[in-house]
Amino acid sequence: MQPLGSLSVLATTLQHAVATSLPVVVVTTESLAEQARHVVAAKDVVLLPMVGSASMEPLGMGYSIAAGVTARPHACGWLVLPGDMPMVQPASLQAVARALVNHPVAYAQHQGRRGHPVGFAAELYSELATLSGDEGARRLLGRYPSHGVEVDDPGVLLDVDTEDDLHALRLVQGGGGALHNTALMFK
Repeated sequence: MQPLGSLSVLATTLQHAVATSLPVVVVTTESLAEQARHVVAAKDVVLLPMVGSASMEPLGMGYSIAAGVTARPHACGWLVLPGDMPMVQPASLQAVARALVNHPVAYAQHQGRRGHPVGFAAELYSELATLSGDEGARRLLGRYPSHGVEVDDPGVLLDVDTEDDLHALRLVQGGGGALHNTALMFK
């Protein structure tokens, strides 16, 4: 929900995804759902169950991926892009989507470094639909041939996990630094 220019980090990420003209599904919590609905249709927002009771374990990235995939079971593939990656350009998302025609798993990379989005072809539906926990789809990346799609987009490496990350990104957006130089400041 943190501001980044005139939008939030999440809204910026979603606007880039929508600009691809690919269908977009947002898997999120109730606290971010309204913000997502300002960018995508309400029917394209999948709410995660409330976590916080002692009896319920954290759901993790695997559960989120499974929720998104099962919301669109007839898609010809799925791209996973965390909502805290506002610098990923639409062309990078489209390039990874195109790679799924020939590869079961594809991911964006910049200067040889693996980033996001990560894409999965429809043939992996059964495995994606049953994911759970924090591991996400990491085991699928190890099990199936993965194809790196080299993109001229350092944004595929930049996520906003900390206040320092956000501050550095705001400096870049405000003209205080070059994105390619700032990339080393992020995970």
